[in-house]
Amino acid sequence: MIASADSIGTLGELSAHHAQTRGARRAFVYEGRVTTYAEFDRNANQVAHGLIREGLTRAARVAYLGKNSDRFFELVFGCAKSATVLVGINWRLSVAEIAFILNDSGAQILFVGTEFADLASAVKEQVPRLRRIICMGDGQPWESFARWREQGASDAPDVAVSESDAAIQMYTSGTTGQPKGVQLAHRSFFVMMRYPRNADMQFDEWSEDDVNLVAMPSFHIGGVGWGIAGMRPGACNVVLREFDPGAVLRMIGQYGITKLFLVPTAMRMVIQQPESRQTDYSSLKFITYAASPIPLDLLREAIDVFGCGFVQLYGMTETTGGATYLPPQDHDVNGNERMRSAGKAFPGVSLKVVDREGREVAARVLGEICIRSPANMIGYWNLPEETCRTLVDGYVHSGDIGYLDEDGYVYVVDRAKDLIISGAENVCPADVETAMQSHPAVADVAVIGVPDARWGEAVKAIVVLRAGAKATAQELIAHCRSRIAGFKLPKSVDFVPDLPRNASGKVLKRELRKRYAS
Repeated sequence: MIASADSIGTLGELSAHHAQTRGARRAFVYEGRVTTYAEFDRNANQVAHGLIREGLTRAARVAYLGKNSDRFFELVFGCAKSATVLVGINWRLSVAEIAFILNDSGAQILFVGTEFADLASAVKEQVPRLRRIICMGDGQPWESFARWREQGASDAPDVAVSESDAAIQMYTSGTTGQPKGVQLAHRSFFVMMRYPRNADMQFDEWSEDDVNLVAMPSFHIGGVGWGIAGMRPGACNVVLREFDPGAVLRMIGQYGITKLFLVPTAMRMVIQQPESRQTDYSSLKFITYAASPIPLDLLREAIDVFGCGFVQLYGMTETTGGATYLPPQDHDVNGNERMRSAGKAFPGVSLKVVDREGREVAARVLGEICIRSPANMIGYWNLPEETCRTLVDGYVHSGDIGYLDEDGYVYVVDRAKDLIISGAENVCPADVETAMQSHPAVADVAVIGVPDARWGEAVKAIVVLRAGAKATAQELIAHCRSRIAGFKLPKSVDFVPDLPRNASGKVLKRELRKRYAS
């Protein structure tokens, strides 16, 4: 039985519905390869049968280590149809970090991009439970994805899947330095659309005639979530292997892109391309952005270049992405108070700001921003205590410090957890501090984010050396390189005699951020 459009609650139902109602229309375009919705659903069915053939049972985790592609989405939907869960892994992580995610998730099968074959080989030695690696490319040194998939039947598997089942598990950084597996249910990708739209939400109106550009990494909610958003109405989704500002411009001109999602840093990179002023943007309706507010100077230039509407989203992996929106109507090139906000709640979402005791505070009083959304996560994988601390009475405690104004607009002023957002990547300071402290010359270290024109924030380490010890910034960065991912490496290192601390001995990072703000 094929679900109707209004009753769809699982990813598998979505692709089956489109295969029946618009099977000949384009689902994905990737590096010249065009896949129709009928072909996509058949491929996802074959993936599902392949996973069942491998002996994977309900709720088993399936890992993916690779760059964006149409076949990544085939894996997502194949997992959905077989009641297994896709775990996307950041390919920029180190061997140790990838091994942690594989061991933590318990994944037995890893699908890997051809360019990461050596990385996967190194990781395999540290993951005893990993019994199978399948290569997304030509199969060397493992079986190729295409050959593996084609062994599966093309009909839908007879597997019961509920919209409350986990569909995707994404790993996000925390203050402990160890990433947490955020479990997102099937319903999280559909439930928000069941609420009536507000009058200022034209940006959220989609049709099968839209052409959606998927340019952000698929291991982020901004990548996989944006791709699924384009699939919901049966639109055409053009997938970029990885973000490339020149390629973004080419895709807009070549395919008539109508909607795309970027972070402000990426938007600036696109605008800085010489050809940005010669590209035809007549098809472009809206650019959605997240991760940080857009600087006024960038907004002015972006409106001048793109000539479309701009929408800011605020949310987190735990809320399945955007929980608030700043509509185009509030984007004022002359500047206004709301331009400093992250917008207002989506229909169905409730916001509150609480003090340290968890009590709700009045408008314009600082506190922790909390989000109750029907799309909120199931919980953290195998971390019940952490789940209880974060998900309280239906509200996700974001760890962000901010306030609500009288009209319900939320303003984010600080990150309580000190997370650094560099470009589109989350960097946990504890990861960098642990790596830096393993150097014998380092007595103490604090890692903060400092303003950066290109990346929004850059990682900075403030180091106290041991008595009589010597080390250079270059030496310490090189020491960290084999221990953490490249994007986490400090861009700069300062040496100080001591770090500012409060009475309990905690490093006062807010003071450090003020000191290095310029």
